[in-house]
Amino acid sequence: MISGGCLGGTTLHSLTLAPSRCRSAFLLSPLKTLTQTLATNPHRHHPMLPLPSILRAFSSPALPTASLATLEGQVAAKPQWRAAIDFKWIRDNKDVVAANVKNRNSSADLELVLELYEKFLSLQKEVERLRAERNIVANKMKGKLEPSVRQALVEEGKSLKEGLVALEEDLVHLTDKLQQEAQCIPNTTHPDAPIGSEENSILRRMVGSPRDFGFAVKDHLQLGKELDLFDFDAAAEVSGSKFYYLKNEAVLLEMGLINWALAEVSKRGFTPLITPEIVRSSVVEKCGFQPRGQNTQVYSIEGSDQCLIGTAEIPVGGIHMDSILPESSLPLKYVAYSHCFRTEAGAAGTATRGLYRVHQFSKVEMFVFCRPEDSDRYHEELIGIEEDLFASLGLHFKTLDMATGDLGAPAYRKFDVEAWMPGLDRYGEISSASNCTDYQSRRLGIRYRPSPSDPSQASSKKGKGSTPTQFVHTLNATACAVPRMIVCLLENFQQEDGSVLIPEPLRPFMGGLHVIRPKSK
Repeated sequence: MISGGCLGGTTLHSLTLAPSRCRSAFLLSPLKTLTQTLATNPHRHHPMLPLPSILRAFSSPALPTASLATLEGQVAAKPQWRAAIDFKWIRDNKDVVAANVKNRNSSADLELVLELYEKFLSLQKEVERLRAERNIVANKMKGKLEPSVRQALVEEGKSLKEGLVALEEDLVHLTDKLQQEAQCIPNTTHPDAPIGSEENSILRRMVGSPRDFGFAVKDHLQLGKELDLFDFDAAAEVSGSKFYYLKNEAVLLEMGLINWALAEVSKRGFTPLITPEIVRSSVVEKCGFQPRGQNTQVYSIEGSDQCLIGTAEIPVGGIHMDSILPESSLPLKYVAYSHCFRTEAGAAGTATRGLYRVHQFSKVEMFVFCRPEDSDRYHEELIGIEEDLFASLGLHFKTLDMATGDLGAPAYRKFDVEAWMPGLDRYGEISSASNCTDYQSRRLGIRYRPSPSDPSQASSKKGKGSTPTQFVHTLNATACAVPRMIVCLLENFQQEDGSVLIPEPLRPFMGGLHVIRPKSK
């Protein structure tokens, strides 16, 4: 899981890589569909959730919608996705929404959303009035009429049409602005999540203790130089800052970490995947990230609707997009390997030097699709897997229940793992596990059909008794972010003679290599 941006999670650059304001570029559906959407029941709450899920108000199913052609008859743009937002629910639960926005340190402007919604209602009412008048005039023109009467009706109809076209155009722009603003409102928050900024996060577990070295500790940069493991200078010349070459045993270490993580997580019932590393911008948005926001962390490709991924969470989240899954198939558990690309906008300083914060890296990511009532349980399972993996390598780390101010917009709750990095003399985040409830699935259009309690319902006439579909919950967790794991391993397992021991679980995945030794001169 990556954090940042108005909708939390990855923010993206352009290749050119051009950032813009934190807004989703939604085109609108025809007004008839829009009117039907806003007329729906504002209290569509999941029966398994004790409180109304705020995210339901903001992100009903992601629906493909036809873009509107301009009045001049230009060719319409290709269809864009949108979320059917329940603005009435937001208005009726203003205090709850406002408190959640504040607690999560969100940039969402709730007052503007409500102001735009009231303007929308007023304008929509006027549009409907003119439509009704136009229909009355059209009905009067049916049948035989005196020429003068028909001409008067034609003129009246023309005037009404011109006025209606102008108002409908205003309504399109207003609704577009309304949806863009509302998309910055974050998911609801788990009631046990600590409120406040990152320092208010709560310690869940501490594993191990810092090693007593008995000699002067080196950081991973010095170790890497002496062991000839990576080259930042050449990479800076070839690609720019925050890129690197891995060399010699570091290559084996990266491949070993990837294969070890995939093997260990696969044993726990996860299906291994290698994902695409370029995805459509709309999929990034549906996962709750902003491809062209300010300080974006995502590289988007100029002249296309595609982006480089910042995490495999995005392509895995989209693998069942616009699908209805049978309940019997849940949970669906995936463990995905990919390269990840992040702009790391604004990242600087000694705390981010070396491999700790880079533009390109390899990562193994876990992802779960499950029933809503099971997501808290799978969240605990994911953090348990992470803790087991890192403990098996002999790392000293702590697990935190992250405070609301540190949650990306999709996350309902997030646990972070921070490992001790002796060369950097601090704890550093090496993984996180997030429960996104149905925030992403409502945008991605991923539902499941519960098995009917009464089998006869499945074959009822015209499907009247069939079980209605529900949105799945999605969760993601990092099994292994390679560069930071390399930092941990080099710094924690360095020896006085300058060598580095390989933790036993990794040795079979590195051709039996036990130790990385300084190169003989």
